[in-house]
Amino acid sequence: MKNKKIVIAGGTGFIGQSLARYFGKENQVTILSRQLNNQQTNSYHSAAIKNESDDSIRYVKWDAVNLETNWTDTLEGADLLINLTGQSVNCRYTEKNKKRVLDSRIYSTRALGEAIGKCKNPPLVWINSSSATIYQHSLSKPNDEETGTISKWKKDNMPYSFLDKIRFMLKKIYRQLKYGADNPKTKDLEFDFSIKVCESWEKEFFASKTPSTRKIALRMAIALGEGGVLVPLSRLAKWGLGGIQGNGKQRFSWVHIDDLMGIIEWLTEKQEIEGVLNVSAPNAVTNTELMQQIRKYNNRSFGLPAPAFLLEIGAALIGTETELILKSRWVIPKRLTDNGFNFRYPTLDDALNEIFNKENRI
Repeated sequence: MKNKKIVIAGGTGFIGQSLARYFGKENQVTILSRQLNNQQTNSYHSAAIKNESDDSIRYVKWDAVNLETNWTDTLEGADLLINLTGQSVNCRYTEKNKKRVLDSRIYSTRALGEAIGKCKNPPLVWINSSSATIYQHSLSKPNDEETGTISKWKKDNMPYSFLDKIRFMLKKIYRQLKYGADNPKTKDLEFDFSIKVCESWEKEFFASKTPSTRKIALRMAIALGEGGVLVPLSRLAKWGLGGIQGNGKQRFSWVHIDDLMGIIEWLTEKQEIEGVLNVSAPNAVTNTELMQQIRKYNNRSFGLPAPAFLLEIGAALIGTETELILKSRWVIPKRLTDNGFNFRYPTLDDALNEIFNKENRI
């Protein structure tokens, strides 16, 4: 892919910066960001990449809500628009944080759709991020795009620890006493927030009227590379805390960052493909297998396990949710493999061997 005009909305994180480096070598890349390019990214405090010497990468400020010509003009004549915008889900699911997580995805996607609708030469392809967490917690079978199970109910999506169940029960009792059992605020507790985010995000994306733009939603698994989730997992292993998390049976779906780059480039050229695609390597692993591999590549033979109740205490202390670790995300990339995409790193060992044996190790 050469000499193309590419716009990346929300491009200052781990995936966005990887995309900018990948495509910026031979294309014109514009990053829409609420940050400036000399600020820190959310990729473990690494600085955002600078413009290349030939100005192939540039940053344009936007608020991800309002249509302003400084950023809407960048979409004119674009070959590819990639939207990664969204408040991090690595937080405690308070009402305030849930609103930020949901609104940041809905409003940014809506703004991009409206901006495309006003273009004389709209982007040829619009790839919007989604998440593999849209599928139900599953230990028995993988989820593909055709037969995967999606359940809005909280009980179907989370293997709660004892403390998690107590927290949920107390919150439910409080709302019943304050609002009543039939109040929407009380009933809302029964629904899984992450599923709501994914479904609302995809609904907003496909609802926008962009007849001249091919649209693809990527239900992405965890991307692995020199950054992202491997940084904290490697730290745990080095500190002797790299044992199984929970019971270790939950599935971990993942994709190597280079394969993710390749998938996006491949999809840009595959004009017959649109709609929803799972983006994960074909071989998910259990948490037990994941942590074994993490210890192996960090030269540690043993790691203390972290049972679910300890994870709940730790999550409360650092301000996150155990769902990010304990939910079994088991997805397979059926549409990708059926249409002929070949993964460079189909197994976790292949992926980690490449990542950890680079000159700049994690």
